[in-house]
Amino acid sequence: MELEQVFGSVLRKKRLEKNYTQEALADLCKVDRTYIGLLERGKRQPTITTIFKLCNSLEVKPSELFIEIELLMNI
Repeated sequence: MELEQVFGSVLRKKRLEKNYTQEALADLCKVDRTYIGLLERGKRQPTITTIFKLCNSLEVKPSELFIEIELLMNI
């Protein structure tokens, strides 16, 4: 799997763990709902600022997010 797809799947997993819709997460991050969908499908790459907004909204440390990505990427 490509990095973008892995990031998207981890983001979706974390969002669902918080029982957030894409729209709810987008509102918390001040981005468009379609952007969250694009991230989750691996069609867009977030900026570092967006990553921190996502993590803050999901109440997860960026390092935890990246560790999960690394594990899935076998890095």
